[in-house]
Amino acid sequence: MSTAQAAPQAPTPAEAGRPRWNDVLHDIAAGGFVRTIAAVILSLAVASILIVFTNDDVLGTLSYFFSRPGDFFVAAGQAIGNAYAALFRGAIYNYTATSFEAGIRPLVESLRFAGPLIAAGLGVALTFRAGLFNIGGQGQLVMGAIWSAWASFQLHLPWGLHLIVAMIFGFVGAGLWAGIAGFLKAKTGAHEVIVTIMMNYIAVSLATYLMRTPVLHDMDGGNNPTTRPPDETAVFPRILGEGFDLRVSFILCLVAVIVYWWLMERSSLGFRLRMVGLNPDAARAAGVNVGRMYITAMVLSGLFIGLAGINQSLGRDGNFGPGIDSGIGFDAITVALLGSSTAPGVLLAGILFGMFRAASPTMQLADVSPEILGVIQGLIVLFIAAPPLVRAIFRFLPKPREVTELNTRSKPQLEAKEEVQ
Repeated sequence: MSTAQAAPQAPTPAEAGRPRWNDVLHDIAAGGFVRTIAAVILSLAVASILIVFTNDDVLGTLSYFFSRPGDFFVAAGQAIGNAYAALFRGAIYNYTATSFEAGIRPLVESLRFAGPLIAAGLGVALTFRAGLFNIGGQGQLVMGAIWSAWASFQLHLPWGLHLIVAMIFGFVGAGLWAGIAGFLKAKTGAHEVIVTIMMNYIAVSLATYLMRTPVLHDMDGGNNPTTRPPDETAVFPRILGEGFDLRVSFILCLVAVIVYWWLMERSSLGFRLRMVGLNPDAARAAGVNVGRMYITAMVLSGLFIGLAGINQSLGRDGNFGPGIDSGIGFDAITVALLGSSTAPGVLLAGILFGMFRAASPTMQLADVSPEILGVIQGLIVLFIAAPPLVRAIFRFLPKPREVTELNTRSKPQLEAKEEVQ
C-alpha cells in the first residue's frame, strides 16, 4: 500500500487574488442579530458609566465615598434613570404631556429623523453587499438635494406632476454622482473609499458655490449661501396634518426598504451583486461582468441615498443651505453596519438612530451632555466593526460563518488529497 500523501495544494486564484479586507468587511456587514444586540448593550453600558461620571451630583459624592458609599450608588442610579427616562420621553412617548397629541410628538419626530437615515443606510448597505465601501453618502445626498431643489423652483408644473419631476431630478443627480466612483473603480481600479471621500468635498463645495449664484440662490435674499424656497406643488404633503412635520417622504423610505429587500434577496441582479461581493474572482469565472456590477452597485446606492436628499430638500417649505446633509451621509454607514446590511436591520437601525436624534434636546434638559448620544453611536460602530471583541466579551456568540468559495480544484486532486494509504 502506498504511504505517499498528496502534496499540499497551492491557493486557488480566488484565494490568492482576493484581498483579505474583503473578508473582514463581509464579516462586519453580515453580523448576526444577536451580536448586533450585544453591541448595542455594550454601548449603552459604557454610556451609562460616562453618564455617571459626568453628573455633578454623582461627582459631589466622591469626596466622602468611603464614609458613605451608598450616596454614590444612589446618585449614580438616579443619574442613569433620569438619562434613560429623558431618552424615552424625547424619542417614544412623553408621559408628562397634557394631551395625547403632545405625548406622541416625540415618536413622530423620531420617525421624521429616521426616514432619510433609512434611505441612506440602504444605499450604503447595498454597496457593502457588493463588496464596496461607499462613504460618499454626504456628497450623493447633497447632489440629490440640490438637483431636486432646482427643479422644485425653476420648473412650474401642476401639483403632483411637479413633485414627481423634482424627485426624478434628485435621483438622477445622486445616481450620476455615485456612478462616477463606480466607473473609476471599474475602469481604473481606483479605490472607492478615496474617490468617494474626495467627491464629498467636491459636492459640498460645488453646492455652496451654486447657492451663491442665480442658479440656486435668490440674489435679493441676502448673501448667505441658500437655495430658493420650493414651489408649493413640489413639497411633500404632511401625513398627520399641520401639527406634525412627518411627510409622505417617510412612506417612500418604507417603500425603499421593500424595494431593497426584493432587489437583494429575490432578483437576479441582486444575486450577481452578492456574488461579486462574496468573491469577485469566482463571479468573473462564472461569467459576471464585475466592472459593470461595480458601476451598477454605486448607481443603485446613489438612488437610495438620493431619496434621502430628496426627503431633505422637498420635505420642507423653506430654503436650505450647504449643511442640508446634517451628518446623515456618515450616520448611514453606522445604520448599515448596525442593520447587518439587511432590509429589516437597516429599518430598525434607522429608527433607533432617529430616536437618538429626536431625544437629544430632552436629554440636554435632563442635564445629560448631548455628546453622550454621539458616544453611544461611536461605540456601536466600534463594537460592530470589531466582532472578535464582542465575541470575547459574550463567549456564547458563535464564530462567523465562513464564506463558501467556489471550488476550482479538479476531482482527481481532491481524491488524492483525501487518500491515506
